[in-house]
Amino acid sequence: MIRKATAVWQGTGKEGKGHLSTPSKALEKTQYSFGSRFESGVGTNPEELIAAAHAGCFAMKLSFNLQEAEYTAKELDVTANITFEDGTLKKSHLVLKAKVDGISQEKFDELVKDAEENCPISKVLDLEISVESTLNA
Repeated sequence: MIRKATAVWQGTGKEGKGHLSTPSKALEKTQYSFGSRFESGVGTNPEELIAAAHAGCFAMKLSFNLQEAEYTAKELDVTANITFEDGTLKKSHLVLKAKVDGISQEKFDELVKDAEENCPISKVLDLEISVESTLNA
C-alpha cells in the first residue's frame, strides 16, 4: 500500500504560501504558510499534521491491542502534543482518556505501552515519545 500527499509552495519561506492535498480529499488545497507554522495564522502546518497522524495511529493500534485481549473501547480520546524547537521535532506527548469496561489498570497499561512503542507512526518518529493515560475518564 502506498499513501501520498501533495504540497505546492509559491514564493519565499517567510512571505510565500502553499497548500496541501490528498487523494482522499481529507486535505484539499489546505493552506499553510510561515504564519500558520510559526505564528498563529490560519491554516495547517507539518507539525500539526504529524500530531494528528500520531494521535490517530496510536488510538487505532491501542484499539487493535484491546480487541486482541478481548476488550472493546467505548472511547479512546487521544491528543498528541508535538514539541517543535530550534527547527527540530523534539517530542510527542500523547494524552489518552480511555473508556474501557472490565479491564484492569495493569492490563490496560501493558496494552498502552505496546501501542506507544508499536504504532507505525511511533516507529518512524525519531523523538522522545511519552503517554499520559487515564482509564475510564
